[in-house]
Amino acid sequence: MVINKILNNNAVITFDDKGKEIIIMGKGIAYGKRKGDFIEENKITKKFILSSMEHSNHLVDILSSIPTEYIELCHDIVQYAKQKLSIELDDSLYISLMDHITTSIERYNKGVILKNKLLWEIKHFYKNEYEVGLYGIDIIKKNYGLTMDEDEAGFIALHIVSAEVSNNIKDVYEITGFIQNITNIIKYYFNRDFNTESYNYYRFITHLKFFGYRVFSKKSNKNDSINNNLLDIIKEEYKEAYLCSLKIKQFIEKKYYFYLNDDEILYLTIHIAKLISD
Repeated sequence: MVINKILNNNAVITFDDKGKEIIIMGKGIAYGKRKGDFIEENKITKKFILSSMEHSNHLVDILSSIPTEYIELCHDIVQYAKQKLSIELDDSLYISLMDHITTSIERYNKGVILKNKLLWEIKHFYKNEYEVGLYGIDIIKKNYGLTMDEDEAGFIALHIVSAEVSNNIKDVYEITGFIQNITNIIKYYFNRDFNTESYNYYRFITHLKFFGYRVFSKKSNKNDSINNNLLDIIKEEYKEAYLCSLKIKQFIEKKYYFYLNDDEILYLTIHIAKLISD
């Protein structure tokens, strides 16, 4: 691959083997180079093949305008997130995180600090993502001497969640409210609190996170292949959990105008049964 355009010392634009324009990142990948020079493959740490021209243009603008060290910082956070969560994250995360980190550092330097109204929910519903946020503010402190509070760790966590489920931060705010509503229904139905440190709680919140995305994007679970006999067995085995799932079904259909099929009822029932067994 050869360099088509240099964005900064660590980012260039080139073409893949199909002739599609892509963005390549790597520390010092463009240092001392010019257009037409070959790219050193061993320096490549990230290739961006974004799904839309809008995203691609936005990323080019960001990479061309923000300090190189901010780009490296965001890349470090994303790599840590991938290791911590053991999942692939959408490339749009680089765009939103670079935008956010740049703005946050500028705000803190001016003494402007924002409160995160969802911090409690983030800590309880997105624990691993929140730990990524704590890692982010830690390396910001080490690199820039800025001590950011946990509200900022929460904001970083929301961007991570967004890259997991929808690529839209607005959706994440709605999904977080959705999770709060569903967990409250269960809490009041059984008149008890949950062990928020348990594996079953973590699995349930993960289920609700992606379930919430389907609700707000109106994408039903089309694998409506649950055997009726299996559902009947689960209904008998976990009667109270099943009745609670029906209350949730009624709530979702009334508030969000989203129909729950038998698959969703079954999964909810099983998750609730495990949750209350802790």
